[in-house]
Amino acid sequence: MHLADRVNKIKPSPTLAIDAKAKALKSQGLDVIGFGAGEPDFDTPDNIKEAARKAIETGFTKYTPVGGTDELKDAIIAKLKRDNALDYARNEISVACGAKHSLYNISQALVQEGDEVIIPAPYWVSYPDQVILAGGKPVFIETDEGAAFKITPEQLEKVITKNTRALILNSPCNPTGSTYSLDELKSLGEVCLRHDFAIITDDIYERLLYDNQTFYNIATALPALQPRVIVVNGVSKTYSMTGWRIGYAAGPADLISAMTKMQSQSTSNPCSIAQKAAVEALNGPQHAVASMVVEFEKRRTYIIDRLNAIPGVSCFKSTGAFYAFPNFSQIYGKSFEGKVICNSTDFAAYLLEQARVALVPGIAFGADKFVRLSYSTSMRNITEGLDRIDTAVRNLK
Repeated sequence: MHLADRVNKIKPSPTLAIDAKAKALKSQGLDVIGFGAGEPDFDTPDNIKEAARKAIETGFTKYTPVGGTDELKDAIIAKLKRDNALDYARNEISVACGAKHSLYNISQALVQEGDEVIIPAPYWVSYPDQVILAGGKPVFIETDEGAAFKITPEQLEKVITKNTRALILNSPCNPTGSTYSLDELKSLGEVCLRHDFAIITDDIYERLLYDNQTFYNIATALPALQPRVIVVNGVSKTYSMTGWRIGYAAGPADLISAMTKMQSQSTSNPCSIAQKAAVEALNGPQHAVASMVVEFEKRRTYIIDRLNAIPGVSCFKSTGAFYAFPNFSQIYGKSFEGKVICNSTDFAAYLLEQARVALVPGIAFGADKFVRLSYSTSMRNITEGLDRIDTAVRNLK
């Protein structure tokens, strides 16, 4: 069968592919430690699950408005006011089947042929492909460990053209765990104010911050930007609700309306039961989140210290999310049993085959010197996995 050309312009999600491969090997009885999945290993809090059970028992199992129930929109509005000092109305909120879905809807409603979208690299794997599917062109700004993987106002100014349609900011960042400060966002925002384009802020890791960091959104840092800012968030990471598939966007009413129109012809409304659960997540007790962050911070410190102790490896100390992004490029050129490790893909394959450790090659995020490890797994797995990686690196000649 002849497929549409757009299919060949993009690639499958490498993070999901790695996770699927690790699970397949485990199902064969192999002892594989997976650092690939970008989801918390904690259970969804009981109060949230109870809200879902109540929704089922009371028959809240029918279609809802495409862009989400008023109850959930009000909970999102209250959250954005409470946590981010941002004011929105119901017609400025759209709920989708996960934050990824919200981001896809934004690209489809905002980007068209010839438009450029600025994406700092390393980047989350889906940003470029979503832009390409909308007919746009991703424009990358390279960052490195020395700059804490953050772009500067000067870098941003250099890539802006008459075709620039949007900038995507992700803080805390997947895959680096880097977080922008208030002053850094203000400086970037001043550049944005001088030009006419949208700013898409992916805030999905907002609550997963360490070392007493405070989260800021660029619209909070520079309120004059809010009319051009689209805030994307969801309940997946904060409340360990990845499978519930609830994300949302807040932004200008005309764009939100367009996104809802697009969604009406694709998925229609998000799951009604999950929407009820999301209301409880946003409005209910937050102690489970605090406990999760404490545990993630312990894991973060351990995994980064262990990675930096491996000869030839350096790892930036992340301040958010649940990823380590170590630089393994010093071992490229070494070999095992005659097979040379030339790049992050080779290294990831070597670890999976020889050490039974699954991680994501950095090339998937636009940074081939690195690999990504998710520490959303037990300390026991992290300890054993780092032991295996250490041994595997030392076995290279």
